[in-house]
Amino acid sequence: MQEAARVAIDLGAESCRVSLLRWIDSEAVVEVIHRIPNGPLRHGDSLCWPLSRILAGLEEGLRKAAAAAPEGISSIGVDGWSVDYVRLASDGKMLHEPFCYRDERTTATKEAADRIIAPFVLYLRTGTYPLKINTVYQLLADATAGPEGKNRRPEGKNQRIGARAPWVMFPEFVLYWLSGRRVAEYTNATHTGLVNLKTGTWDAELFELLGLPLEAAPPLVPSGTVLGPLIGPLAQLDAFRATQIIAPATHDTASAIAGIPTDLSSAAYISSGTWSLLGTITEVPVTTKYAFDAGYTNIGAAAGGLLFHSLINSMWVLKQCLDAWAADGRPWSIENLVQKAAERGTDGVLDMDAETLLLDSGMPQRINNELTRLGFDAIPDVAGNEPLFARTIFESLAVRYASATANLEKMLGRKLERIHMIGGATRNKLLVELTEQRTGLKVEIGETESSTIGNLAAQLAASEVAGERVTPAAMRRWAKLLCQDRHC
Repeated sequence: MQEAARVAIDLGAESCRVSLLRWIDSEAVVEVIHRIPNGPLRHGDSLCWPLSRILAGLEEGLRKAAAAAPEGISSIGVDGWSVDYVRLASDGKMLHEPFCYRDERTTATKEAADRIIAPFVLYLRTGTYPLKINTVYQLLADATAGPEGKNRRPEGKNQRIGARAPWVMFPEFVLYWLSGRRVAEYTNATHTGLVNLKTGTWDAELFELLGLPLEAAPPLVPSGTVLGPLIGPLAQLDAFRATQIIAPATHDTASAIAGIPTDLSSAAYISSGTWSLLGTITEVPVTTKYAFDAGYTNIGAAAGGLLFHSLINSMWVLKQCLDAWAADGRPWSIENLVQKAAERGTDGVLDMDAETLLLDSGMPQRINNELTRLGFDAIPDVAGNEPLFARTIFESLAVRYASATANLEKMLGRKLERIHMIGGATRNKLLVELTEQRTGLKVEIGETESSTIGNLAAQLAASEVAGERVTPAAMRRWAKLLCQDRHC
């Protein structure tokens, strides 16, 4: 009898994926069975995620998975980007389409929070680098006046959102939709800026200090928690009659690192997509003033330890350029753009973390504004110069990777031997070559869909321990098995 299949849902800021793991002739075969284009949308003066559309797409993908797996599906896990959340009404449904972390409503609330608790003090307490996109500042924006004195609903209406309404992080909302159980998985919860670094629990004193209701937060659970059976109409499908919903490492980066089958004790990782995360796994937090000034954060790793890394603005900049050029009748594929960029040279280097490059729309002009601010020549935004923009972005990323690696070595007090790169950037040979040149380290290419591999590894590990906590070794063992034949 064929072993039952597994499903991994990976929520990405540019696309959401439903992947199916099946055992064919005793070998693991992972297939992306459905993709849902994604991206934040403007609703009045707010930037929001099209959650209703995402859920409809996920249902379509899950129905495809059920049809493709007559042997049945044993479990479903979900991972996704961090910091964003969904507010729930009294009937358990979402109150409104959730805000995107790029919405500018948190500028005022972060400034207000900084006056209550100094950013470095907050860093010492939570280990989380205090970026204005963090959940804590978004929750405060729900409770207080936003930009121009307005507390905005996504529709742009000047009404309070309901700061005491229960909330749940984005991937955990999908788990809630599938299982009926509202939780906050540990790796994702640590990204909120509200988990105490010493206790690993919600920091009740911090909630009180900032005026946030602790009772609105979901209960914390560890990676690999089995939430219960699938509920709702999908549960009536034959393939889903015995399906369990499992919370893997719901933070996609934690899942991606859990999907690396090799030991990282002497290596750094780069998880590159919309954002790049460059760091390594540590057993104890690093919260020195140097680490704070260098922009490093301490985030929960799957099943133990910490991901100590720097957040770097990444392919968001290129995607915004591609969108702008397509709207101007100059469409490019990424593959062709990378090929042409390899033939160009550039002297300009951007500060990839500049505030203006974090915003949406008008990216070519934003790039030129940054280049001129830094003393470089602007790039005329005309047909034929698109590869020059791309080369500038790739060079700038490689320079940023090099500085982040040097900082990491300084804080660890040891040299790194290699970099393990995962995510979409693994297909970008030019960026890989530039990274090796700038860092002086060998780049080891990992899985493009490493978050999916880590998601599945957590499900498999959870299924074999019957309610006990999964271990990093177990997840690494399953990740190795899933990837050994490169069927992922």
